[in-house]
Amino acid sequence: MKKLVRDLLRSNWFQRAVGSLAAGFLLLVWRTNRFSFDPIDVYEIVEPQMPAIFAFWHGQHFMTPFVKTKDTHRVKVLISRHRDGEYNALAAERLGIGTIRGSGDHGSAFHRKGGVGAFKEMARALEQGYNVALTADVPKRARVAGLGIIMLARQSGRPIMPFAMVTSRYRRLNNWDRTTINLPFGRGALVGGEIIMVPPDADAEQMEELRARLEATLNDATTRAYAQVGRPEGTPHG
Repeated sequence: MKKLVRDLLRSNWFQRAVGSLAAGFLLLVWRTNRFSFDPIDVYEIVEPQMPAIFAFWHGQHFMTPFVKTKDTHRVKVLISRHRDGEYNALAAERLGIGTIRGSGDHGSAFHRKGGVGAFKEMARALEQGYNVALTADVPKRARVAGLGIIMLARQSGRPIMPFAMVTSRYRRLNNWDRTTINLPFGRGALVGGEIIMVPPDADAEQMEELRARLEATLNDATTRAYAQVGRPEGTPHG
């Protein structure tokens, strides 16, 4: 029985079916939540600096495909090679977002989980004019920013755009990254944080300072986003 279930979960048709359903549900969430933007002219601020590196916390990834609001916004998102990542990748692609598969952040150990190839592909995508979206967390340590995204910004010369995207109605899972399942028929908020540039000659001390600034900026953006939808973090879900 376990083998049957495992084979089902790994089957191409099942993964595509789940990916399509997930994309349809997320589209419903996007269309039925009334979103606000902070700052209100966030796209006027960001667009002249594209291509950029969009950074967000792990567990808040389901609404990120909708950061792309125009056909001219070319975006690729980094998604884990894990089986759960396959569903996320298929859903993102159905929503018009390109995908890069591999590890998000292991500091200098990019050889793990396909990290070296993913890092090169992200750098190449930025060179080709694509925005790249990825989580800032160290794996299995929620809301602790790693150095990988800082290294990408240093090598590519592109700005980091931290943001939080939340809805007033959600369910939060009791897992390591506190995955948030956004729900339809509520309010939403997209809050941008301080734009971070990493000098090409940044040394270890400066990179650590920028890593800490990114972490603080993402936490602040998340707090402000939930406040804007009237749901301070920690309140009962609904």
